[in-house]
Amino acid sequence: MSRVLRLDLAYDGTAYQGWQVQSNAPTVQGCVAEAARKLLGPDLHLTGASRTDAGVHALRQTASLVTASSLDVNAVQAALNATLPRDIRVLSVCDAPPGFDARRAATGKRYGYLIDTGQVLSPFARGFVWHIGRPLDVTRMREALACLRGRHDFSAFRASAGRDHDPTCTVRAAHVLQRRTRMAVLICADRFVHHMVRNIVGSVVEVGRGARPPGWMAEVLRGGDRRQAGPTAPGHGLTLIRVLYPPRPGGGPSAG
Repeated sequence: MSRVLRLDLAYDGTAYQGWQVQSNAPTVQGCVAEAARKLLGPDLHLTGASRTDAGVHALRQTASLVTASSLDVNAVQAALNATLPRDIRVLSVCDAPPGFDARRAATGKRYGYLIDTGQVLSPFARGFVWHIGRPLDVTRMREALACLRGRHDFSAFRASAGRDHDPTCTVRAAHVLQRRTRMAVLICADRFVHHMVRNIVGSVVEVGRGARPPGWMAEVLRGGDRRQAGPTAPGHGLTLIRVLYPPRPGGGPSAG
């Protein structure tokens, strides 16, 4: 009889071509599934809540693992971390309700994008931030992002590879935080289309540079034409912060 395990993972995505398994490139899902098969046997199924792109990181990715193994969850966590490369860590393992699917059960996701505006970037940050190297107007950027909140068609910020998916998303929050030369663009939504956060960031940086007025973002959103938006920001600046799930029975908060 099979059971479902919920895994929460963190990873540095630098060495991987994203989350989803590919036949000819290393991926996070591929590494985790390979480690799990050595421990739990070949008959398992691993699903991630978010298909992060090449070079994208995660502070707390959630995955569901269907297996027939009865191994204790603490032993599963310890054995996986002993087998996985050090840039992938299993933060927790617990038994999930029957039928739990990490992707389908999610009610939202939070992403953060880091930008550095200083003249010289620390070598310790180079794999995790987009180095702009010049000041950006944070007030104009915040004004530009305001139009994204709510339910909209995000075709203007969707990559061509995702054109067969519904472009409608509900953005619950869109903020810019700044401390000295470090800037974070934080976006929370019920779902995201392909490259959505990176395309939004590339566009709002155009506003921050003064190349576009803040109202331009709303015009692009309404127009629905990806060609009218800004460039796609590099993947290595993006991090999946958290996957959101409904409250647990009894009113307690979700562990998502």
